Amino acid sequence: MAGNAASFQVFSNPFLSEQCRDAVEPAQWYALYTCPRHEKMVQQQLNGKTIECYLPLYQSLRRWNDRKALVDLPLFPGYLFVRIPLSARLRVLTVPGVVRIISFNGKPASLTDEEILALRASVSLRAAEPYPYLSKGRRIRIAAGPLKGLEGIVVRRKNKLRAVVSIHSIMQSYAVELDVADAEAAA
Repeated sequence: MAGNAASFQVFSNPFLSEQCRDAVEPAQWYALYTCPRHEKMVQQQLNGKTIECYLPLYQSLRRWNDRKALVDLPLFPGYLFVRIPLSARLRVLTVPGVVRIISFNGKPASLTDEEILALRASVSLRAAEPYPYLSKGRRIRIAAGPLKGLEGIVVRRKNKLRAVVSIHSIMQSYAVELDVADAEAAA
């Protein structure tokens, strides 16, 4: 018996179910690029497949000849965020209206939970609005208030202080208004 020791081998099963792979691989936030003006439709499709997604919207006053209306528009036109394990990307890419997952050098670019939480907080306070992408400028940190900890580049508009927050993985920015007392220089 001593010379006949049992040896065990662990084989990787290529047909391992998607749920088992998802339990092992952590879910991360990724940005999706969609067909123009398909963001809301893609969000509905993803929700139908029980895939966690987030479409940041802001309200804009639109005027027509006969009326005015507040319209919910995507903060980043053409972009939507999904929280998935990378192994589930095929489920997302097969949704009608999805063009691709944003990637750099062939590797999907993930966003941190903190970036998504800051974005959600800004949108929920109705403080966020689109702004051209900025990567250089005087950096500030919000020291007080509901957006505490958020970092951005300081700009002024109509005598009001704004922080322009950039999401570098998709090269998009949004602006939030703040009081001068709430801002401090970032390190």
